[in-house]
Amino acid sequence: MKIEFYISQLLYRYQCVAVPGFGAFLTEIQPARLTESTMVFYPPRKVVSFNFHLKNNDGLLANHISQAEKISYEDAVTTIETTVSEWKLALQLQKSLVLKNIGQLSLNSENNIVFEPSDSLNYLTSSFGLSTYVAPKIQREVYKEEVEALEEKAPILFTPERRNSRPYLKYAAIFVLGLGAAGFFGNSYYQKQIDSENLIVQQTVQKKVEDKIQEATFFIESPLPAVKLNIKEEKLAYHIVAGAFRNEENAQKIFEKLSAKGYKARKIAKNKHGLHPVLYGSFSNYAEAQKAMSKIQKTENPEAWLLIQEL
Repeated sequence: MKIEFYISQLLYRYQCVAVPGFGAFLTEIQPARLTESTMVFYPPRKVVSFNFHLKNNDGLLANHISQAEKISYEDAVTTIETTVSEWKLALQLQKSLVLKNIGQLSLNSENNIVFEPSDSLNYLTSSFGLSTYVAPKIQREVYKEEVEALEEKAPILFTPERRNSRPYLKYAAIFVLGLGAAGFFGNSYYQKQIDSENLIVQQTVQKKVEDKIQEATFFIESPLPAVKLNIKEEKLAYHIVAGAFRNEENAQKIFEKLSAKGYKARKIAKNKHGLHPVLYGSFSNYAEAQKAMSKIQKTENPEAWLLIQEL
């Protein structure tokens, strides 16, 4: 059974699909972009990445395989473990592993897994049907050379025109200038009259508005209703798990210990397995959570892991 087919199905709906004992495939939305050098437009898409630290079984993949193949949950877990063993062997022998529609995994010189995502599928459902678009090159026609060619073939000659003396035009011009000056001063006087009348009207209207405001102030008898503002709380969907305990008292001790160290520790409700999880803290985005978890794994707890869930 090729479980990469079921991983691909889950990547359409979830941000994180963990493969127990191997790692997790994560998705992040990338906005539309333009490559200026090639003038290629790319639609919004989900970019797939891989994190080999997230190896815990969150039950998502096993439960999906169980329902799709109509087998028990335990058989689905066994199938995943067998496939993971085959993947690890292929990486050791071939140094490369290709998962269809997901990407290619390989080992670097330090024996760490390097992931290169595949571009064959866009897991962002809102971009379904959208494809890349190459903008056609703009053709600009050059007319300058054509004009110069025409000028060389048919040069234009200008012949000075002989003008007759017409003295009566001088008096007509003086008369027109006189009319223009009279119109200008007349228009200035008329505009001043209009501005004066507009000022009187504006003052009258302003006085009536002030009287209405004062009258409205005196007739308000009951207080105005309070305005309620609903402030949307930021969702913290990324949680660093310190551990999950069968005994609630042990969970309380770890919670108090982490709080004393300065962590924004939390105890969350008992999960479906009857365990009481304790968190180092919660974050609003994956990048901050990943950075904090790496620091905790180096200094505090190598077994700390990331839970992606809206609580």
